[in-house]
Amino acid sequence: MASVLNLLLGAGGIYASFLYYGSLQEDVLSFEAQDGGKFVYSWFLQVLEAATNVVLGGLLMVVMEGGPRPVPQAAYAISGAVQVSAKYCTTSAMMSGVSFPVATLAKSSKMVPVMAGSLLLGKASYSWREYAHVLMIVGGTAVVSLAGGKKKGGSSSAIGLTFLVAALICDGVVAGTQKRLKADLKAVGFKEKNFEMQFFTSLYMCLAAIVFAVIMGEFAPGVQFCITHPEVGLALAKVSVCSAAGQAFIFYTISNFDPLVCTTVTTTRKVFSVLLSIFVKGHVLDAQGWTGVTLASVGILGELEQKFSARPQKNEDKTK
Repeated sequence: MASVLNLLLGAGGIYASFLYYGSLQEDVLSFEAQDGGKFVYSWFLQVLEAATNVVLGGLLMVVMEGGPRPVPQAAYAISGAVQVSAKYCTTSAMMSGVSFPVATLAKSSKMVPVMAGSLLLGKASYSWREYAHVLMIVGGTAVVSLAGGKKKGGSSSAIGLTFLVAALICDGVVAGTQKRLKADLKAVGFKEKNFEMQFFTSLYMCLAAIVFAVIMGEFAPGVQFCITHPEVGLALAKVSVCSAAGQAFIFYTISNFDPLVCTTVTTTRKVFSVLLSIFVKGHVLDAQGWTGVTLASVGILGELEQKFSARPQKNEDKTK
């Protein structure tokens, strides 16, 4: 019974946090003031999100894990800088005309740079199903982005799609930095701690975002925009809280269950986020668009099913 309640808490928290997060983010990025002003301060948004994650991650680290340890910082710094760059690129893609459904589906293609890097380095091989799933996700996303149905006349711009590609490249780099992080911790006799990871990664994400926000001249204008348009400021505060809470629920779920359980929740959440956005935010899709959504969703869920199918085989191998 306790495990069921823990799962409901973790999964429910992830769904509630990120479904609301996506809805709020769309509202902020589509906001247009009476004078035509829009929120265009992507780095400033990353500062707010990362800072909130630092506060919540730090609090949970102290309460649940006994506080920080003298862990190596280099891998955390690199991972944080690359992760915040990926989030910046995704946000900038949507600011440049890419719809939320397209951006969410495209982010599910993060296996592409990982697979490409592994193949180029000759360190991995993949099954035909893995190639098929990636092709379905990428192909479906492309079909949606090129579909005739648009939201209020908008369309995915070349600049926006370029930002999405950059975000996927950053995701591929993050995978490598996380492996290095585990190796660095192992070298000094430590194992990863979930909320410690949230705290330190978010800390370096925040520092990197502050530097870029200042360099790009977004910090002061971002603050002023929130003061001038308090409804946007309130929405950004909610976005930041949802981001931090969602990450905390992810780490909570990982710490209480098999990582595959968390993968299942976060993967299906993406599909529901896309559908919620289409039905609630006024995205109008024609037959081609729905075909793309279906194709990408089948690829995402097929990838998940393959992971479930592989788990028993791994367990059998361990017992031999």
